[in-house]
Amino acid sequence: MTTEVTSKNPVVLAIVSGSAPQPARLAAASGLLPLPQSDLLEVLVALRHSEDTEIAEAAKATLESQDSEDLLAAAKSDETSVAALDYLATLSKETSQIHEALILNKKTSDQAVAVLASTTSKAPLLEMIAVNQQRLVRFPEIIDAILANPARSAEAERRARETKREFFEKERGAQQIAQELRARGKSAAAEFFESADLSGGLSVEDAWLLAEHIEVSDADIDNSWLPAERYEELSAETPDDHAANYKKVVEYERLEMGEVAPERVSLIKRIMFMNAKDRVKLAMKGDREARSILIRDSNRVVATAVIHNPRVTDQEVEAIAAMRTVADEVLRLVSVNRAWTRSYAVIHNLVRNPRTPLPTVMSILPRIHTKDLKNVSLNRNVSEMTRRQALRIAQARSGE
Repeated sequence: MTTEVTSKNPVVLAIVSGSAPQPARLAAASGLLPLPQSDLLEVLVALRHSEDTEIAEAAKATLESQDSEDLLAAAKSDETSVAALDYLATLSKETSQIHEALILNKKTSDQAVAVLASTTSKAPLLEMIAVNQQRLVRFPEIIDAILANPARSAEAERRARETKREFFEKERGAQQIAQELRARGKSAAAEFFESADLSGGLSVEDAWLLAEHIEVSDADIDNSWLPAERYEELSAETPDDHAANYKKVVEYERLEMGEVAPERVSLIKRIMFMNAKDRVKLAMKGDREARSILIRDSNRVVATAVIHNPRVTDQEVEAIAAMRTVADEVLRLVSVNRAWTRSYAVIHNLVRNPRTPLPTVMSILPRIHTKDLKNVSLNRNVSEMTRRQALRIAQARSGE
């Protein structure tokens, strides 16, 4: 049974995680708890896989008894969990409206849409699926499902074949996608897509997804910080290097933020299996979500590229200064940026961060408030030298 919970309701968390007592979980599986429809569905979908047979059977029975209008409302809602939407995609009775709502719901997973494309006998639904070209490019299994479904209409087949030909069979597929991105006003994303290395492990659909996280154009970035000799650090990486980098970033995110959503894990994997040069481009041109991943990259050049992104905010820098999972070079570069170090929160975080290089800490300590210096002198997470120097400065100010 999965313990991944979308709901913020602590009752739902306790029931799905298994920490609630058995009678409470059985009551939830039987639909006896007063839960909102979105929470109830999330609980029932999770509990139907319970190792407790009684609970699992009760959850399945309660799901089967759900009113079709309630299920339709859930299929339309952006508050419904992905797991519940995936479950609704497997329903086969009196569900045309539900399936239509699922197809139109942006939160519905690509895998669920592929299931619908494989199983539906309704030609209009297949046409609705085929219209969403972006989803088809992102998850080409949907194209195959449409083309393999005997219920497909001529229109659904035409759209699916055109997408397959334009984006996956033509030699100029990347250019086609770049043109589509430009037509949507995303010129920076188009630039990234055209220059991305699709000869390695980066697939067309991965590049499409990553391009959606690009917000800075070539004209707005400054490459002067990256001299030619640093390109040696961007040498070819092995699949094992990519796998280790991916694993490390996911572990760091879990340490700092708790459980990581599956969608976030998937994005991290796609990014970390790009080659280093493309990761540098994404770090310098990507949006906040991409930056928050790449700041933890094992490759120091990639990580430092993030702080050279012109869209990086003061709030991001403040958070970076406190991170214990970033390279010390990143923290050093933050400390020498006069604009950022005008913020007391930034220098205070740098001093308390055990990853900050000692010379950097020593240069910042005189700017720290006396009360905070005394706290630093008692902080066992920083070095002994940092504690001693903080105490000296605090005592000197107090005349002790």
